[in-house]
This record gives sequence, structure tokens and C-alpha cells, in this order.
Amino acid sequence: MMEITKRGTVIIVEGTQPKVGEKAPEFKLKNLNDQVISLSDYQGEVALISVIPNIDTSVCAIQTKQFNQIAGKLEGVQLMTISNNTKEEQADWCAGNGVEMEMLHDTDLTFAKSYGLYMPELDLLARSVFVVNREGVLVYEEIVSEMSHEPNYEKAIEAAKEAVAAK
Repeated sequence: MMEITKRGTVIIVEGTQPKVGEKAPEFKLKNLNDQVISLSDYQGEVALISVIPNIDTSVCAIQTKQFNQIAGKLEGVQLMTISNNTKEEQADWCAGNGVEMEMLHDTDLTFAKSYGLYMPELDLLARSVFVVNREGVLVYEEIVSEMSHEPNYEKAIEAAKEAVAAK
């Protein structure tokens, strides 16, 4: 069991988180167009996976916009944002913020459980960032220890750039 905090209160995160150097767990989730997207669809590309607890909160909105602005422009990097918001909540947020990106909804928590990110007490996913290289191996991971904090964008982007540059 992993523990993070929400404004100082301890929150339990269930399951086992994948470790850097391991094969990233496969997942299949629907995007806003009801297409099933799986990690293996991006074999041969670098994937940056941004996980947020709730798109309708300020820190999650900031995180999503930041990665969309920076990672969205990186050649050879596929950016995905994952939360357990409903498709409608995600679509409304994207429309309201003029954001177009690969937004995946994990309403049945399959991703949350395979990546060890589910917080039962809050019924949300822990804020985190993963970078998966072309071979499907996890090369970067950050599970943010305090929910109200933003992830380290620079480190994640750097890891994605290094993964793209690696031949």
C-alpha cells in the first residue's frame, strides 16, 4: 500500500505501482470519440501518460493544459490524459477550455488498478505521470505525494525527449 496526502491528510493508494525499467502494463480505454485506445497502439512511439484525479478541479486543469501545451508539440510523443471522470465531464472540460487531446476515461478503473493508482476513500486516481519508451518500457514515473501539488513537468518532458532521442 502506498500513501499520499491530500492537504496533509493521509490517503491510501491501493495496489502495486509499476516501476521504472519494467514493461508498462497494457491498458485499453475509450477516448472522447468512443474509440478504444490501448498502450500497444503506440508501440514504436513514446507515450506520456498524465493521470489526474478530477478534470473539474484547478490543479488537474493546470496539469492537463501544461502537458497539452508542452508535450502536445513534441515530435514522436503521444500524450494521453487519464481520469475516472465520465466521457461527458471530460468532453465538456475540453470544449470549455479549447483543448483537443487524447483524453481517456477510466470509469471502470481498469487502468487505475493495473497501475496501482486507485484511492478508494476518494474514488479517484492518484495524480501521476508516466513516460513509456518505444519498446513499451517505463522510463519515468512520478506519483505526486501531495494531491494538491502539480507534477514536475520539466522532468517528465525531459524523460520523454530522452526516450525520443534514444535509438
